[in-house]
Amino acid sequence: MRDILSKPMLGGLTRRGLIERLGMVGGMGLMLAGMEAFGFGIASASAAPPALPGSGGGKKVIILGGGLAGLTSAYELSKAGYDCTILEARSFAGGRSQTARKGVTMTDLTGVTQTCDFDEGLYINHGPWRIPYHHRSTLHYVKTFGVPVEVFVNDNDASYLYFENGKGLLAGKPVRKGQVAADARGHAAEILAKLASKTGLDDQIGAGDKEAFIAYLVNEGYLSKKDLTYAGTEGRGWDVPPGALMDPGPGKPSKPYAMTDVLSSNMWRTLTSVAPWEQQRTMFQPVGGMDQIPKAFEKRIGNLIHYSTVVEKVTQDAKGVTVLAVDDKGQRSTFHADYCICAIPLSVLRSIEMPFSPKFQDAVASVAYAPVGKIGLQMKRRFWEEDDFIYGGHVYTDNPDINSFSFPSTGWLGEKGVILGYYQFGANAAKISALSPEDRAKFAVDFGRKVFPQYADSYEKSFSVAWHLVKYNLGGWAEWDEDGRRDAYPILCEPEGRIYLAGEHMSYLTGWQAGAIESAWGQIAKLHKRAMAA
Repeated sequence: MRDILSKPMLGGLTRRGLIERLGMVGGMGLMLAGMEAFGFGIASASAAPPALPGSGGGKKVIILGGGLAGLTSAYELSKAGYDCTILEARSFAGGRSQTARKGVTMTDLTGVTQTCDFDEGLYINHGPWRIPYHHRSTLHYVKTFGVPVEVFVNDNDASYLYFENGKGLLAGKPVRKGQVAADARGHAAEILAKLASKTGLDDQIGAGDKEAFIAYLVNEGYLSKKDLTYAGTEGRGWDVPPGALMDPGPGKPSKPYAMTDVLSSNMWRTLTSVAPWEQQRTMFQPVGGMDQIPKAFEKRIGNLIHYSTVVEKVTQDAKGVTVLAVDDKGQRSTFHADYCICAIPLSVLRSIEMPFSPKFQDAVASVAYAPVGKIGLQMKRRFWEEDDFIYGGHVYTDNPDINSFSFPSTGWLGEKGVILGYYQFGANAAKISALSPEDRAKFAVDFGRKVFPQYADSYEKSFSVAWHLVKYNLGGWAEWDEDGRRDAYPILCEPEGRIYLAGEHMSYLTGWQAGAIESAWGQIAKLHKRAMAA
């Protein structure tokens, strides 16, 4: 490997030099990602927790926050012989890894309280709701704890696109995603194939490659081998599906939309040659809700958690860390430890009195958090399955107040189900969060009925969350900008005295559970090395 790493690339920079620079800029996480990109198999380093040789010898570690970063830290450090205590402001663990089901209550910063009243067995994951196949850290605990999972349908050609602001035949009309994909690619392949068959691409394609390129376009666009034309494909669906006997017999294929209609609709904006890395299949979800993962941690280390305990002040000296906290009964307590893992979101942390240097405090204050809104809509009939034959996936729209709505990947062919009625971000999330829960639901249902006339008659009840209004989160996830990654992130990756930060914000996987878990892995490795050297 050393010889490969040292081989010069374009511009004279060696792979080793590039990887070392990645480490200097983004820490170990970015360096490992760079090594994986070169195919050196280093990805296994993030597939399992770090080895913690030796014993913590009963050294005390206070962990602030019982989200996945805090739970991971306590679980692994406890196994290594440390005496861990978790302080969690809520009455349950998991942080944003929450599931709303019957009886779950949430009060936001405006004083509005919602109690979920979904039917027994129905739920919405109003925090994280999917686990990509390459998030091996999350899947490590899923497998270790035996949490049952099922496939999360993250893409569905049978689902609809609905764009109101385009032009032409498809504007304001629900169209199957598979039809748009087939027609956009088919027409584009036809244009390229006909151009390549002449002389238009001679400067780009050698004579020996032209035949193979045209064959690829015929395959990609379902073109006629005879005249290189696109006339549709059975993959885009049928006006009359094929069946038995003479009626319907062979069926009637659907007719493609014209390229100008696809382009003017703007629906092509949902298409990519390959899905973004974080959205690729296969994806999973825990059976029964995402909170099954933190519940699995609680079964093993729940005795270490002080619930409904809010951190008020933290101090430290050369010997240890002291935390002052208050519980929901107003009882104040003092906790002493040798080290501290702080897994509180930075949006919340900056309001707590901490023993940070001005440089570190400025870095904490430099990170913005995303306003994010979700709503679960209980439907008394699974009309999307019964009437439209859609099983999972999303409806993408050009209305940023909705952005997308999604169908459950569980309870197939059942009677009822919960739709994710919107998933919006930024200013749009802030705008909709100003509505009452009832008006949020009305807004989501009124839009949904544009795509599915059955929406309004099927709707029963809702539960919504605006993460920027949740007291102990104040946002959906950290939003690092380029300057922050360069200037603040490296500072926060290192301990401030005896305090180590962890959480999704301390990763390049912000907004994902894997980011929280892997940040904890990195910080406990540092803490353990230091403790062993003391």
